[in-house]
Amino acid sequence: MIRLENINVDFPAGKAGQVKAVNNVTLNIAAGEVFGIIGTSGAGKSTLLRTINLLQRPTSGEVYIGDTLISRATGRELRQHRQRIGMIFQHFNLMNTRTVYDNIAFSLRAAGKSSAEIAQRVPEIMQLVGLEDKGKSFPAQLSGGQKQRVGIARAIANHPDVLLCDEPTSALDLETSASILALLKDINKKLGITMVLISHEMNVIKSVCHRMAVMTGGVIVEEGDVFDVFAEPQHAFTRQLVSHVNKIDLPERFYQQTQGRLIKIRFADSSVENPLISEAAQRYNVAINILHGNIEYINDRALGHIIALVCAKTPESQPDVDNAIQFLQQHSFGVEMIDE
Repeated sequence: MIRLENINVDFPAGKAGQVKAVNNVTLNIAAGEVFGIIGTSGAGKSTLLRTINLLQRPTSGEVYIGDTLISRATGRELRQHRQRIGMIFQHFNLMNTRTVYDNIAFSLRAAGKSSAEIAQRVPEIMQLVGLEDKGKSFPAQLSGGQKQRVGIARAIANHPDVLLCDEPTSALDLETSASILALLKDINKKLGITMVLISHEMNVIKSVCHRMAVMTGGVIVEEGDVFDVFAEPQHAFTRQLVSHVNKIDLPERFYQQTQGRLIKIRFADSSVENPLISEAAQRYNVAINILHGNIEYINDRALGHIIALVCAKTPESQPDVDNAIQFLQQHSFGVEMIDE
């Protein structure tokens, strides 16, 4: 659906010459998927996103929407291409002197829709985003989440093929962010719109995207299914991002104890459903104390971990601890020793 081929974006940097904000990026995004681009501030992700609708023209490289090359389009042709691409922004970009109804209708008028078409479409789209009773309200009368819903409604009013989401939840609190992400998932499911979402938060990407790319220094360093990237990150920068999401702060006393082995057991897919810990404890006659645990579902696939202390019941049974850990290693997604 979206093809970016060898995209480069250079910005002038005075005496330093040029800064390469995007460096030779190639991406293929399938029709109907939600694709996430994660990176820290300055990674180039916003610049890359803006090349898709040519708000930022690439210095070199090509942009395709479907089979259509759009990166060389100008004038009327470019405006026609942009009607296929909606965009929502971090800070909403609403017209404060116009009502919710008129903010949504604006994009339809700009596309040349008739008054009758606008009168039919705006109430439909307001209901879809949960704002059916806010048509006469002005942006100043809305919460942050409601403002973003107006932005979403405006972006999808013209039945676009593509929706670009530029940090759509970073200005919102956690609860409101979750509701906006749920709305985007619902729109993707109901309308089949291809979405490209950028964020600096791994939890945002994890909750809504099917596939993802990790970007740093203008370069894509890793790409793949969201579950696979979280389960087994390949690049050091990706591992760092994932570790921040899964950071565990246990009391210092657990690291200093000498009575057992402190381990992290990783689970994925069917291993989550198997009683591995109780089986290991019974089979090898060891005590397994669970100190921390988390299981979540990414695109309906289970992924998680448990921190446990494995102890021998008698001094003579110390070898059983090693055997129990080996059993857990063989039947889980992996075991890490965190007391070494």
